[in-house]
Amino acid sequence: MLKPLDILKISSQVEVDPSMDLIFEKEQHIPGAIQYSIKRYSSQLHLETDDLGMLVYHYHKQNTESNYLELRYCSVGNRYCADRNCTKCDLPNSSCKQKIQAVDVFTFRFTNTFLNQFTQNVKLSNRKDEVLAFKHPSSFTKTFPVCGRKRNALDALLTHTYNGSLENIFVNAKIHELLLYSIECLVDEKEEGFACKFLANDLDREKILYAREVLLKHIGDPITIKELSRKVAINECYLKKGFKEIFGTTIFDYYQQQRMEHAKYLLYEKGLSVTDVSALLGYSSISHFSIAFKKHTGLKPCELLFK
Repeated sequence: MLKPLDILKISSQVEVDPSMDLIFEKEQHIPGAIQYSIKRYSSQLHLETDDLGMLVYHYHKQNTESNYLELRYCSVGNRYCADRNCTKCDLPNSSCKQKIQAVDVFTFRFTNTFLNQFTQNVKLSNRKDEVLAFKHPSSFTKTFPVCGRKRNALDALLTHTYNGSLENIFVNAKIHELLLYSIECLVDEKEEGFACKFLANDLDREKILYAREVLLKHIGDPITIKELSRKVAINECYLKKGFKEIFGTTIFDYYQQQRMEHAKYLLYEKGLSVTDVSALLGYSSISHFSIAFKKHTGLKPCELLFK
């Protein structure tokens, strides 16, 4: 079975897999800046896994012109309908026969010259800055989960209705968003000035960052703070304080925000029913889910389906 990680590893090739038919493609290359590719495939595969992102940092000390940073994303289980005037696809539990399952593959490559604009006159105090300035001394690849913010930006690149110069502005803005959210996934190696003194320790800081990854993996399987602290091997008190300092929010609030963003995605983009989404996110009842969803979005789940 082909998995998102396999797709990301070979996504630079012309065809991802013989069993996947290319149904949409958009590419653009701005010399000295960004090169991006968006490809949508009809899927005959059964990809029962989460969306995945990959950051590729290519560094060559002797040939700086060849340095680049590449972001890749694989989004599975999306719906596609060739008939743009179809009125059935957006209905709950749609039975539209033209609607097919799709796999979306995104690739964004940033040049050394383009990224240097963000590091001018900046003290390189952490790994994120070093990567953007191409001062990190060795190439590496990092995979990460696709959170609600990244997923919304990726979906917008596929579904927007802009054209001409406005399309260029819109696409550029979304690509910058993806760059920001993906760079955030890097573990800082030289962070300074934490109020929580234990965060000055690389290992403890990495445990806090790993805790976020665990939370995202348990988006449909709620985990207690006690269980989370055991998984990442850190004291509960340190976990809560460290998480609040690094991410600017409590563990509970962060988790709830991510759950509701994922719920919006499942309802609006995947076309799942309120009952199914409530169950997938681990709620004991639809009413509990509806209350949490309205608190986060201002809408009842059923209202989002018909917007």
